[in-house]
Amino acid sequence: MLNSLPSTLVTRPITARDRWRNSLKYAVGDALASCTAWTTLYLFRKKVLERAPAFRDAWFPEVMLEDWNFKFGLIFVPMFWVGLYGLAGMHSSPFRRHRSQEVGQVLLTSILGALTLFFVLILDDAISSYTQYYQSLMVLFAAQSLAVLSFRLPFTSRTVRRVHKGEIAFNTLIVGCNDDAVSTVQEIRALRRNPGFRFVGFVQVGEEGCRTLEGIPCLGSVGHLTDLVEEHGIEEVILAVRSSDHGELESIINRLEGTGVGIKIIPDIYDILSGMVRMQSLFGAPLIAIRKDIMPAWQVGVKRAMDIAVSAVALAILLPFLLVIAAAVKFSSKGPILFHQERVGRWGKPFYIHKFRSMYVDAERFGPQLSSDHDPRITSVGRFLRKSRLDELPQFFNVLIGEMSLVGPRPERQFYIDLISQKAEHYHHLQKVRPGITSWGQVKYGYAENVEQMVQRLRFDLIYMENMSLGLDLKILAYTVWIVLSGRGK
Repeated sequence: MLNSLPSTLVTRPITARDRWRNSLKYAVGDALASCTAWTTLYLFRKKVLERAPAFRDAWFPEVMLEDWNFKFGLIFVPMFWVGLYGLAGMHSSPFRRHRSQEVGQVLLTSILGALTLFFVLILDDAISSYTQYYQSLMVLFAAQSLAVLSFRLPFTSRTVRRVHKGEIAFNTLIVGCNDDAVSTVQEIRALRRNPGFRFVGFVQVGEEGCRTLEGIPCLGSVGHLTDLVEEHGIEEVILAVRSSDHGELESIINRLEGTGVGIKIIPDIYDILSGMVRMQSLFGAPLIAIRKDIMPAWQVGVKRAMDIAVSAVALAILLPFLLVIAAAVKFSSKGPILFHQERVGRWGKPFYIHKFRSMYVDAERFGPQLSSDHDPRITSVGRFLRKSRLDELPQFFNVLIGEMSLVGPRPERQFYIDLISQKAEHYHHLQKVRPGITSWGQVKYGYAENVEQMVQRLRFDLIYMENMSLGLDLKILAYTVWIVLSGRGK
């Protein structure tokens, strides 16, 4: 029973640095494999297809190093592959990958990448017959797939073995102290191969008694769930609350939404018969996994790349315009040009948002207040900036450094989050994504003047998250540009 082994056999908790280091190993391996595949394709074309004299007697003649096309490809083609694999999510969660996942993702992504390189770099080459095109494409795909898998499979296999041996484990909470919770823990402990759970403790739900098992104490009630997650570095939460108890279950999931932990639910017989349970591992216990991914990994990568590109270009192109706005703010009233305020971002992490100051200094000397259309605290220049949304332009810097996105729910202060959560506990769903400069709620509803309006605007943001896609982001951006140009902001 691996999970009952002494904790001294389990390595130190996995840190963000460990994940970054392993992700870097995958990326470096992909780059080296891509260099090998490109060299293989080059030699195949020279030795087999073209039968170049310089390549007849030597595998690596000096003429290779003088070929500009070969050197160009050796530099930029690996960059293309590393970026493509990154967009496919193959560099994320390095400790949670498995071999069948590697094979499937490598083959699918390599087909797409090989076709792209074929049309961009190979299709215009001089050939004696069209069969050479097909041969080049097949060699590129085969060489790339085999080279990448030859690195990734041993590395992933080693990680999987370490998980099965209990050397790598993820701190896990059991929410619920009923018989299902205890039996599931015992079942997982009895597995021949450790699925990676390191049980830290039980959490009591409602009036049920708080049970314990050997080495797994009761840590408290569900009211302190988010504090327990942070205190114990929890990465996985298994809910032993019956799915028929929807009210309690929804409340617990809402509490966990902003923490970034993986959530799994112990199914009851209704869930199994209705087909809700999907196997994640041949050797694991049957659990319903609640997916945290709102968008496919490649769309997440493209969205982030678009954030960086657009914000960098915007800051560069709009610099003269930003200086004009800064001067207008400076001469309109006393005080700083920029306004900095702490907001709550993704997974509940605080950050400072940057805006052009649109109010007089000490506008909140009596405490947090929301603005209205005729708010006397707003300066004359500030009223124009807010109506045209130009006060938000400095937030391109927040986007550039990864604190925000171009499109996403607007970030709020903790003071108002607490008030909103009293009326709409599901607010924490919004913290699964980066907050944005603009959002569907902002476009449709504008600035909220009270908590009730903030709750109403929340509906639009929740609908956006349920339908989140690159296409929807582009529509929201286009509508935002129209509001800026027409000055129709509320």
